[in-house]
Amino acid sequence: MRIVIANKTHIKYAEIICETIKESAKIRGTGIAERTPEYIIKRIKNNNAVIAIDSGNFAGFCYIETWDNKEFVVNSGLIVHPNFRNQGLAKKIKKKILEYSKQKYPDAKIFGITTGLAVLKINYELGYQPVTFSELTSDEAFWNGCKTCGNYDVLMRTDKKMCLCTGMLYNPTHKKNAKKHPYNSKVLSRLKKIKQALFLKKNKK
Repeated sequence: MRIVIANKTHIKYAEIICETIKESAKIRGTGIAERTPEYIIKRIKNNNAVIAIDSGNFAGFCYIETWDNKEFVVNSGLIVHPNFRNQGLAKKIKKKILEYSKQKYPDAKIFGITTGLAVLKINYELGYQPVTFSELTSDEAFWNGCKTCGNYDVLMRTDKKMCLCTGMLYNPTHKKNAKKHPYNSKVLSRLKKIKQALFLKKNKK
């Protein structure tokens, strides 16, 4: 297994990356914005992505985007192919892209948003802290990228103040991004259920 900075030789994997994201969204039913091959290719060409390859087979992917004149960097689109799940690969990819983001954009605040409890746990262990959406980028282009997510109407109904996703931020100006409290999956799971009860009730009519 090789986890590397994506380059032009990896463009051939754009289709399967998008298909894997799409299928994962169907299974989970929530919280994943779809992307086009052209979108993925652009990130690869700009060396703003990390890809995992195992004997020539696509295993996982995550990409970088910058916002607000590179004040913010988002690590997004994390996906692991079904054949390589439950092996700890997601955390390895997230660690690789966090270190790469810090190296390439040393002054930027690094963030991500997700509904997945597993990703929340990974982010927390890497030094991210949960924050409100107001502490993330205000760039409209970023939030427009959520339009293909099934929960976009929730984001609009709350005037982009909250959604089923949780925002997490890694701030390089903080000398220590260490956890102040033990990670509590039960609390986050309960919070997720409360959000679903509040925001998805209209869909149940």
